[in-house]
Amino acid sequence: MRVEADRDVCIQAGNCVMSASALFDQDDDGIVVVLVDEVPQGEESHAREAVKLCPAEALRLID
Repeated sequence: MRVEADRDVCIQAGNCVMSASALFDQDDDGIVVVLVDEVPQGEESHAREAVKLCPAEALRLID
């Protein structure tokens, strides 16, 4: 499973970082940064939660 972020849509809410800090960070402007190419085993539920909580719908999962 992979996760992609549309940095142009991101509104800097930070919900992704709060729910999955092993997968996401924010740059100096607060825009999402995906930290991994593939979601590690054991982080899948955190990835799904981050996608669900993103108010801008800037994240998506790819199987």
